[in-house]
Amino acid sequence: MAESAITQGSIRQIFENPNLVDSPVMQCVQIKPMDAKAGDPNPTQRFRVVLSDIRNFIQTMLATTANDIITSGKLKKGSIVRLRKFNPQQVKDKKILILMEVDVLDSYGEHDKIGQPEPLDNTKEDVKPQPGSVSAGNFYGNSKPAQQAPEPQRALAVHQSNPATSTHPHLYPIESLSPYAHKWTIRARCTLRSDVKTWHNAKGEGKLFSVNLLDDTGEIRATGFNDAVDRLYDVFKEGTVYYISGCKVTLAKKQFSNLPNDYELQFENGTEVEKAEDQDNAPQIRYNFTKIGDLQSVEKDTTIDTIGVLKEIGEVNTITSKNTMKDFQKRELTLADDTQTSVRLTIWGNSAQTFDVPLESIVAFKGVKVSDFGGRSLSLLSSGSMTVDPDIDEAHKLRGWFNAVGQNVQFSTHQNAATTGGSTQSTKLISQIVEEEAYLNTEVSWFSVKASVLFVKNSTVAYPACQTPDCNKKVIDEEPDKWVCVKCDKSWDRPIYRYVLSVNVADHTGQIWLSCFDDAGRAIMGMSADDLMALKAADDENSTQTFMSAMNDATCKTFNFRVRARMETYQDQPKPRYQVHNLYTLNYAQECNKLTQLLKQYNINDDSLFVN
Repeated sequence: MAESAITQGSIRQIFENPNLVDSPVMQCVQIKPMDAKAGDPNPTQRFRVVLSDIRNFIQTMLATTANDIITSGKLKKGSIVRLRKFNPQQVKDKKILILMEVDVLDSYGEHDKIGQPEPLDNTKEDVKPQPGSVSAGNFYGNSKPAQQAPEPQRALAVHQSNPATSTHPHLYPIESLSPYAHKWTIRARCTLRSDVKTWHNAKGEGKLFSVNLLDDTGEIRATGFNDAVDRLYDVFKEGTVYYISGCKVTLAKKQFSNLPNDYELQFENGTEVEKAEDQDNAPQIRYNFTKIGDLQSVEKDTTIDTIGVLKEIGEVNTITSKNTMKDFQKRELTLADDTQTSVRLTIWGNSAQTFDVPLESIVAFKGVKVSDFGGRSLSLLSSGSMTVDPDIDEAHKLRGWFNAVGQNVQFSTHQNAATTGGSTQSTKLISQIVEEEAYLNTEVSWFSVKASVLFVKNSTVAYPACQTPDCNKKVIDEEPDKWVCVKCDKSWDRPIYRYVLSVNVADHTGQIWLSCFDDAGRAIMGMSADDLMALKAADDENSTQTFMSAMNDATCKTFNFRVRARMETYQDQPKPRYQVHNLYTLNYAQECNKLTQLLKQYNINDDSLFVN
């Protein structure tokens, strides 16, 4: 019988001795949709559910992540349910449960309530419901109980996500936070702490930082300004659980955060942050992964989560923002997964500079932006995070696949692949590029071309650069053994040379000149600019011959070039400029596959044309 399956007395036990309660079975005696609060932007449907253990009943709130159990019709009034994951909370002096995972065991009968349960908060050892509180008695339909003498409030023991030793009253789930909530405390894990950022404008200057906070019901971003930076920045550590209270709840600034929450927190003078003594029950980051092979179906600028095997790690490069003229450090990674597809993913700033992850690690990224730059590519947002070898099912499955099969797989890429909406990242013949020169303007355009190097201009191949990491500015030879950088205001006994090559490339339709900087120059020349200039400067009769031999060795190499094109003005004359942004050695398996697909377009079915 259903009555014998119910764990009688489990509701009270959850709050008094949570360690003795494991997956209790109860009956659902009421389901009611909650009205959205006035002013809520894009309100999410939420549900109140009343559960009974025959002796008592209690009001619960269903986490929005579990809404499907009601909207799908599985959970109905009268159902017998097992609580898999739940969180006892105290809201305005009333006890409630937050339900995260529920299994429906049986449908007992929509109108059949088992026993005569009493409200948990109406019994003699509990506090009388106060006006405006979440009243299980009024919700369930019982008459208002007689007033009871309150006893000193006990600290709530917390199941699963909160430690039983908690002494913090008014614990709230993040999902329930809003500008209308007061005197709350959240217990949350810091999943991301940003760098300290500064600003200068007409109104003055200041600084800020932000953290992403996570509990079992949701995530929220919190930001601190000026004094809060000095007081709280060093308190937060990624992966650590804290009790946090005394913040202002405001509408979320979606342009700065990728978290699915309509609100965010602002640290104030009265904000309190306390590290939780028990770190064992830290909430785990939740992901909604998109497979790398499915990126073509994702719209540009969408924010996603993804996971993959780390196949390549690029060097740290510096770019300068045209708007602010500030330098930014970036590093390009290559990820691959079991769709046998790889993708370029860019990380920025301190993450790029301190990145120290072994190749073939499994890395999960939360909050990456999808771009159609050079085909589908990804960029880790400042509000995003990455986790190396996470202890989740997706990571274990990917590791098993890679160890068994993936190490020998030839991965396809999203380079130059079609983008959503029908536009393409075009791969062009050189004859097309020449024909379209008349249509170039000062706006940047991009194309890809597969071509072979015919000639490398040997008049100017490199320039003397500053030794300061990521500076790359040209240094001036003021006197012997003294090279001065104007930007860094430093001097060096020698420079570091960086490539500025001009190369002539060709395919079967024509030829074109391309400009190459240091990374592309290294790939073409097969050595660093320092080594090449050392050959040129060697004081012996064979130096010129050795230098020219190195230049000749760079020819007859074929690459896939990703080119940035624009029209520039030189001596009052418009002139097209083609600058190599990236180049890739040929993947012969992919090239053969392209040729095979091309032949199939002409209905050539003779198997003898294909080599197995």
